[in-house]
Amino acid sequence: MFDKKVYLERRELLKRLVGNGLVLLLGNEESSMNYRDNLYPFRQDSSFLYFFGIDRPALIGIIDIDNDSEIIFGDDFTTEEMVWTGYRQPLNLISESIGISIVKSKKGLWSFMRLATEQNRVVHFLPPYRPEQRQLLTDLLGVTSGTLTKMHSISLIKAIVAQRSYKSAVEIEEINRAVNTTASMQFSAITMARAGMTEAQIAGKMQEIAIGEGGNLSFPSILTQQGQILHNGYSQSLLTEGNLVLCDCGAETGMHYAGDLTRTFPVSANFTTAQRDIYEIVYRAHESAVAMLQPGKLFRDIHLHACEKLTEGLQQLGVMKGDVKASVVQGAHALFFPCGLGHMMGLDTHDMENLGEEHVGYTEEIKKSTQFGLKSLRLAKPLEEGFVVTIEPGLYFNPALIDEWESKNLFRSFINYDTLNAYRNLSGIRIEEDFVITQNGSSLLGNQLAKTASEIEEIRIQ
Repeated sequence: MFDKKVYLERRELLKRLVGNGLVLLLGNEESSMNYRDNLYPFRQDSSFLYFFGIDRPALIGIIDIDNDSEIIFGDDFTTEEMVWTGYRQPLNLISESIGISIVKSKKGLWSFMRLATEQNRVVHFLPPYRPEQRQLLTDLLGVTSGTLTKMHSISLIKAIVAQRSYKSAVEIEEINRAVNTTASMQFSAITMARAGMTEAQIAGKMQEIAIGEGGNLSFPSILTQQGQILHNGYSQSLLTEGNLVLCDCGAETGMHYAGDLTRTFPVSANFTTAQRDIYEIVYRAHESAVAMLQPGKLFRDIHLHACEKLTEGLQQLGVMKGDVKASVVQGAHALFFPCGLGHMMGLDTHDMENLGEEHVGYTEEIKKSTQFGLKSLRLAKPLEEGFVVTIEPGLYFNPALIDEWESKNLFRSFINYDTLNAYRNLSGIRIEEDFVITQNGSSLLGNQLAKTASEIEEIRIQ
């Protein structure tokens, strides 16, 4: 938990930005796996954490803007419950540490909200992303589930995005800690992988590191020899000589700030010629995109620039042809790069994704595309000092997608399908790093980690 002053200032700013009414922020509940008392690891709602900092289930925070008051609704653990859980600090003491003096039993929330409804007060809440949140909101507000879908507060979403987008010095410190742990996870994966091991063995070691550093994974690890499948998880598949392993992983600190790094490495000691050729293209696109990071720069323009660099590299191999810019504008490159260059990162790996990409990564003037590939870009708006973003270009050779495009004669003026066949089983390569936007450019977060093909090979054969 940060210092009390941090939470006081965050809530005061939120009051000014929203302006009036009640802000209702739901903490998360425990979630059962296969029976009631066998629980998934608890993860608090990120916006609740941002404004209240209390990492405990079954809490609701109220910010009463009109009456300038704040309330935590929740219940202390009973002695019987603490037989199973161990000692849990009284809620009023925790609340004092974040500057809130009013704590009420959760059962009092219904009468509080009933009075607010009777008084026709404006109630601001965020779109629910868990079924128990939706049920609680329908009960509290006395509405149907269908009506609730249209009731979430756009002004609250915009106010929270306006705050959480800019990372303070103490947040950057936490994110750096997460990225450093993530780098350790990556180093372990690159150095331990050997033919005959399973993907799951490596993924297990990475999670061990994340937990050992006081947190856990910030998202389920992507550890796969099928790198052409963008979010493929790990399996019991054996690592095989000649294959590539794509490792995209992240650690989350005890305060739930995230890291997110990707490296791709050969199961063998060295890349094959074709693998190295593709790797170099991705590396050059990555470095070129990083060089463009600065306040005021549209992230969409950086994405499109990286797409052009990937296209230029594929043209040099004879896989693509024609005018580079036209190829990117029309979307031919998306056969090999069907996703976005990066995203915001903070308390969530895809920061604030539950609030809607149209609010987090776009503006009233800059709208999401519907074009294949470009529509998956999570961030397009101008960068600003204090933003934390990922840069993660890649090239992916998905045989099913290649066959579909070729059968439909798509983009034959830009794609040499005959030459492409030599690479169709290469899988995928991605390089990802995390950056904070500074006054004049950007700064790499976390410790340096092997990135070039030669650096990867050097630590592979130790």
